[in-house]
Amino acid sequence: MESSKPLTGLAWTSGQSMCPKDYNILAATSEGASANFLKGFHQKSALYLCYSTTPESTEQVITEVMILNEKSPLPVGFAFIGEYIDTKVAVPKKKKRLCVNLSPVHTSGSAVSEIKLTVKNKQLGPPYTRIGDMSGVALWCKKVPVSALAPTPKPRNITSGVSGLSLQNGSPARPSNPAPVPIAAPKPGEKSSQSDHPIYEANVYGVSAIDGIPFTIHPMFESKKTDLDVSSSNSRELQIKTLADIENEYNYGFVVERTACAR
Repeated sequence: MESSKPLTGLAWTSGQSMCPKDYNILAATSEGASANFLKGFHQKSALYLCYSTTPESTEQVITEVMILNEKSPLPVGFAFIGEYIDTKVAVPKKKKRLCVNLSPVHTSGSAVSEIKLTVKNKQLGPPYTRIGDMSGVALWCKKVPVSALAPTPKPRNITSGVSGLSLQNGSPARPSNPAPVPIAAPKPGEKSSQSDHPIYEANVYGVSAIDGIPFTIHPMFESKKTDLDVSSSNSRELQIKTLADIENEYNYGFVVERTACAR
């Protein structure tokens, strides 16, 4: 097999019909000999290796491949490869087992990108590393840096609003909204459309403090203008009330509320 993509799966299969989707079967060695791992047992059954390569969305890749003896403990982080074998096929117990290490692609420095099978005595040079041999077949792997396999992120589209902020052209950015036009002052003798109360006064942008409020101020809260001094006129209108006057004027029995609660 020759692939520039990292491997994401390695498994045993008894034939092409049992090979999982998106997996490729290794049916022959690099010399053209059969890659059936059961040929040494004089069996009519077959057992082949199959592999999967990674699409761009895959998050885990194979970083190590190892052949263990039957009684050897499984190293931390490793797992035995899957088996996709026909139930009608009798596969003898193997004295050696194949295991792999799967790691997240963003935390891996390198990944296995190719598995090559040869006869037992065949020697391959770099960049291939010998894993071991099983049933007279030697296994080799090739690693590549994960950074070389990671897809290049697509550039983001710059909106017109953001592009207007660019200073590369040396011109000031144009505002997305035009500046509000101030309201013209009323002519002499003409009554203003706004109230004389301070909260109605327009700011520099021609917007008053109560623009858009769906109600008006009650006349009793508006200031009363006279030609006399404001402080003296206000003082003459003040009436001193006793505590009894205040209680009588603002007394409220909450009869309606109590009746509603009683219901």
